[in-house]
Amino acid sequence: MTSPGERMRAEIDQQPRIFADLLAAREQIAAVAATIAERKPRFALLAARGSSDHAALYAKYLIEVLLELPAGLVSPSTTTLYGARPDLTDVLLLTVSQSGGSPDLIEVTAAARRRGATTVAVTNTADSTLNSTAELSVDIRAGQERAVAATKTYSATLLTLYLLVDAVRGGTGRDAAELPEQASDALRDSEPAVAAAVRRYRFAERLVTTARGYSLATAAEAALKLAETSYLPARSYSGADLLHGPVAAVDSETAVLAVRGPGEGGEAMREVLSAVAERGADVCAVGSGDDDSIAHRIPVPDCAEEIAPVLEILPVQRLALDLALARGVDPDQPRGLSKITRTR
Repeated sequence: MTSPGERMRAEIDQQPRIFADLLAAREQIAAVAATIAERKPRFALLAARGSSDHAALYAKYLIEVLLELPAGLVSPSTTTLYGARPDLTDVLLLTVSQSGGSPDLIEVTAAARRRGATTVAVTNTADSTLNSTAELSVDIRAGQERAVAATKTYSATLLTLYLLVDAVRGGTGRDAAELPEQASDALRDSEPAVAAAVRRYRFAERLVTTARGYSLATAAEAALKLAETSYLPARSYSGADLLHGPVAAVDSETAVLAVRGPGEGGEAMREVLSAVAERGADVCAVGSGDDDSIAHRIPVPDCAEEIAPVLEILPVQRLALDLALARGVDPDQPRGLSKITRTR
């Protein structure tokens, strides 16, 4: 008999070791990257669901910024429900799925391969149907995840995608070399700030998450984690989109979790943080970005902007776990959810 949240907590704590294992396996990822680079795709498509969809959003930024290739997120239903069969010659399709068992993603991958795409499965299940369907595959090496809420598989997927894209451009993964140690620091050093955030948000009725750039994936994943573990209604917005209208609904009764990391994306959040603070929102900023106007911050170690989401999500996962427990919910048994969701 496990205690509430025991599985989720254990898997959160495993992440520094998983990052080390992934970095040690970088050459295997680089081998797949070499095939992609040799084929010179003209653009990239990403297929995913759930938390993996947020990882795919992160990969979209990586591909567009680091490889300077156009990239888009696939709508699986255009294939599975409507039977669309576009010409995908010279296109890279990355299918991101922790289980590798979702029927719609398998069908999308099979159809794309028949239509000329270079198909790559990024999954935590080496013997999955998705892996055998795709031409190439990359193992995220996170080990079995027993908690319903994805934690270690999500962050491992982020790091895998970074190492893959970095290798396609001829990189060596140098900027990620210190991630295992930084992840340990992030989990340890953020504990007091996470505890304070739990006290602030324990009785919150709604929450907005927001970010820009690479960190937009963190904001999206944060909203999902808080909703599925604490049953806290949470909505994620790009900081730019938030200012275009939804900010009108932000007031003193609104909790705002803003992800502000280093680089251009973090700098672009200054205006957003100022706008929500002016409306009296209870703002908590996550990340390495510094802003004296925000009283409550959850810090993470400074790093290259393109790998910041790998670290930013760690204290957010701990926040989701501890907030669920404070609200009387067992995050290991969220109502109505199972580990694998099959869609078509």
